[in-house]
Amino acid sequence: QVHLVESGGGSVQAGGSLALSCAVSGNIGSFYSMAWFRQAPGKEREGVAVLDRDGSTLYADSVKGRFTISKDDAKNTLYLQMNSLTPDDTAMYICAADYSSYQRDIDVENSALLFQHWGQGTQVTVSS
Repeated sequence: QVHLVESGGGSVQAGGSLALSCAVSGNIGSFYSMAWFRQAPGKEREGVAVLDRDGSTLYADSVKGRFTISKDDAKNTLYLQMNSLTPDDTAMYICAADYSSYQRDIDVENSALLFQHWGQGTQVTVSS
């Protein structure tokens, strides 16, 4: 049974930064692709960033240049560094993982169906 547990969410003013973590039970290296998603009230779950097994990264257009996805295999942890936050970034942030490589013909924003394993999420609130 795979467990993904997010942490690091909170409240921040616009322009600020937050660093999210996703602790993975078991061997994080066994996953071929990992990602961060977010979901705001009344909105669809949206992909934010993807990390493929070869180390390549993909980002939603809305966060390019501001967010960075990474992982530490020794700590079995996935990270999302978020800078220059805006109120539009307010959402529940959820990490996801899958044993398949990421399908590059799928937009990051619409990639939820590619991931089998999900955490419960951590809330991020950005005030203006």
